[in-house]
Amino acid sequence: MTTPPYDLSRFVDDLRNITRETSDEAAIIQRVRPLARELALAKTWLRPEHYRCDEAQGFGVHLLHEEPDHTLAVFAAAWLPGRGAPPHNHGTWAVVAGVDGPETNVFWKRLDDGSRPGYAEIARNGQKVFGPGDVVSFLHTGRSQFDPEARKELPFLLSVAR
Repeated sequence: MTTPPYDLSRFVDDLRNITRETSDEAAIIQRVRPLARELALAKTWLRPEHYRCDEAQGFGVHLLHEEPDHTLAVFAAAWLPGRGAPPHNHGTWAVVAGVDGPETNVFWKRLDDGSRPGYAEIARNGQKVFGPGDVVSFLHTGRSQFDPEARKELPFLLSVAR
C-alpha cells in the first residue's frame, strides 16, 4: 500500500496536534520543521496563483490556512527577481521552507536594547541561500521592519492575498 503524498490538510492537522500538546515554542519548531520540509517538497498544495506578487511590495503573501481564533496560520510567499522584504522580525514562532527556486535570507542582529520607540540599530549577521526543502525557523519576537541606514523601527505591514 502506498502512502499518499503529504498535503495541506494533514499538515494543518499535525500543527493543531503539536500546538495542543505543547506551548513550548522551541519544541513546536523542532517538531514542525520536518513536516514543513515534507509539505514543501510534496507541493500538493501549490497553485499557479501562489506565484503572484504585489509589484509595489516586491513579493506576494498568500494565506493557505488560518484558524478562526488566529492562533495558527499557514502562508505561501513568492518573490519577484531581485526583490524581497526589508529586514524584519516575526510576531510569533515561524517555520519557513523553500518550495521552488533559491531564496536569499539575510539575517540581522539588533544592537540597541529596543527601549526607544521607533529607533532600531541593526547589523547584518549572516546570509544563506535556501532552496527547495531547506528550512529556517524563528522564535517569537515583536512584528517590526527595520531601516538600517535611518536606524528606524517601523510597523511591518503586509498585503496578504486571500
